[in-house]
Amino acid sequence: MELKIDAINVSSTLIPLGLNPDQTIAVPPLDKPSQAGWYRLGPTPGAVGPAVILGHINGNGQNGIFARLNELKPGDVVKVSRSDGKTAVFTVTKLEQVPKSAFPTQAVYGDTQAAELRLITCGGSFDKNKRSYNDNIIAFATLTSVT
Repeated sequence: MELKIDAINVSSTLIPLGLNPDQTIAVPPLDKPSQAGWYRLGPTPGAVGPAVILGHINGNGQNGIFARLNELKPGDVVKVSRSDGKTAVFTVTKLEQVPKSAFPTQAVYGDTQAAELRLITCGGSFDKNKRSYNDNIIAFATLTSVT
């Protein structure tokens, strides 16, 4: 699978991601910040439900694949080419910045009646003590076509 978002110059293959031992969602390797990953325990992009794609804002001293995720706007197009040879085309409906301490788990992972997509990265201020960003940037998108 491959992800393309022309509006923010994103292009990446998608590696499958699962869960960490503590049951938190795994993320792509930090030493490869230009790599995006698809949460394989959820829907495939284009299937009914919220497919989730994660990427870093930065890492290893470089911009990450989602360094510009916060620039997405409603109406921007996200394409995911799938292993079945088809491309799922999504349209961004909203962008949110939320504190990690108040992550909207149900809005991101909860069942939906339509094929949807969530793009997630870190954002906001950086906590040097925790070596982590305080917020998440989440783009919500709905399937508009499959080609």
